[in-house]
Amino acid sequence: MIRFDKLWVTMKEKSISTYQLREKCGIDSKTIRRLRANENMETKTLDKLCSVLKCKLEDIAEYTEE
Repeated sequence: MIRFDKLWVTMKEKSISTYQLREKCGIDSKTIRRLRANENMETKTLDKLCSVLKCKLEDIAEYTEE
């Protein structure tokens, strides 16, 4: 399972709110909800997140066995 728990830690470290993330990435609140629920995410969304947060994929997501 891909988990996005690290995303929230990275956002906190960089002082970026979900509102700022939505404005800078152009993603909607539905996508934020899906990230919180660790649901499937398109790679273009992950690319946008990494670009805005200036981080690597492993800073926002990790694979764990179920």
